[in-house]
Amino acid sequence: METELIKNVVIGSGEGGKYLAWHLAGQGESVAVIERRMIGGSCPNTNCLPSKNEIWSAKVAHLISQGSQFGIHVDGHTVDMTAVRRRKREMVDGLIALHLEKFRASGAQLVMGSARMVGERQLEVRLNDGGTRLIQAERLFLNLGTHAAIPEIPGLRDAQPMTHVELLEIDRIPEHLIVIGGGYVGLEFAQAFGRLGSHVTILQQGPQLLKDQDEDVAEEIARQLTIEGIRIVTSAQLTQVTGKSGQNVTVTFETASGSRIIEGSDILVAAGRVPNTVGIGLERAGINLDTAKYIQVNEHLETSAENVWAIGECAGTPQFTHASLDDFRVIRDNLSGIPHTTSHRVIPSCLFTDPQVARIGLNEKEARQKGIPVRVARLPMAAVLRTRTLDETGGFMKALVDQQDHIAGFSMVGPDAGEVMAVIQMAMLAELPFTSLRDAMLAHPTMAEGLNTLFGMLEPAALNVSHTNQNFQSIVPG
Repeated sequence: METELIKNVVIGSGEGGKYLAWHLAGQGESVAVIERRMIGGSCPNTNCLPSKNEIWSAKVAHLISQGSQFGIHVDGHTVDMTAVRRRKREMVDGLIALHLEKFRASGAQLVMGSARMVGERQLEVRLNDGGTRLIQAERLFLNLGTHAAIPEIPGLRDAQPMTHVELLEIDRIPEHLIVIGGGYVGLEFAQAFGRLGSHVTILQQGPQLLKDQDEDVAEEIARQLTIEGIRIVTSAQLTQVTGKSGQNVTVTFETASGSRIIEGSDILVAAGRVPNTVGIGLERAGINLDTAKYIQVNEHLETSAENVWAIGECAGTPQFTHASLDDFRVIRDNLSGIPHTTSHRVIPSCLFTDPQVARIGLNEKEARQKGIPVRVARLPMAAVLRTRTLDETGGFMKALVDQQDHIAGFSMVGPDAGEVMAVIQMAMLAELPFTSLRDAMLAHPTMAEGLNTLFGMLEPAALNVSHTNQNFQSIVPG
């Protein structure tokens, strides 16, 4: 078999990889992107965008069910999951078409097939439509992604549980959906399917939902979900699963009060991710993995092998599409001779429950662990007048300010939290003092307007030196 020489080869067409491919092709370089099946990666096909599509359908169903609260009476409404799925599929089809056009216009080859390493930057690609190609890359970029983990719980695999991929494709409403995992995926789908008509129980192994968030954030979103009828069990150690998901299942678990059993119709596993790095011959190319099978990279995203980079989740980058996009920028700049590293990045996150949960920078838990002195301002969302117009007054904003009056972190549980967080992020990037937001003329009535009040609860460090003798000073309105 003849070996093809291609300057740049990207394995995986996910966010960071596709943008890198389009950029390099636009520079006139030869580029091939090898993709097994999901054109554009998981985000437009099975993850970010499809899930938010169905979450919005669930939001509409929830608003209709609450119509009388707003003076709107709707009788006899039903949820048609076939139509919900069709709307989602139409969006995905449109996104795939956009990606195909972008590949065509850029000049980057899109090779549909499965790649494995057979030597140093040498790949054997089994094409989806038959045949094999042998490719030698001058530069190789690994954009391999991750997949949903299935915990080693007796009987769980035999029960054939759903991951988010299968759940997004069902055309029915589960009678009782048992969600294993209280992180982003678990909470978003738990609320969505609760609103679509399922009974929902969340089983979380740890002591709180959203383990990386502050306790008050986790408690608030748990309260909001409980109001909607979702049952939440924390510190649940699962010991046995019997039955078949989609028919009937029984989950046995241990809690501090003893052994318990819950019965349901379906199981969603949302218990973390596993990198797609096993079984493709990375060791043949001298590419080292860590103990969790993520590719080891330096701050430039270079691997242990010469002229091989890793992008996104497979490199241990936080599992957000926007973080993978920033990986692209790091590699792009370094290839152009512009120093750029992954060090000291401040990566925002947003959970698309209702209300949303957004965060950027430090939270109180991390500030304590790192011994960083901060002042903390906390404002209930009910104090932001926009929430009164929506009847969505639950939640709060919380900001951490350092001794130089810069914003060290921000968390919010409330409507449009992700959009408000972006305002904070811009101030942090510009290294503005918190007083810039305190004194900014923000439009009324908007959610971001609450930042005036939030930061108005703090005094500049030059006027308030008493906080320097204590790490935390919580300020909550009476």
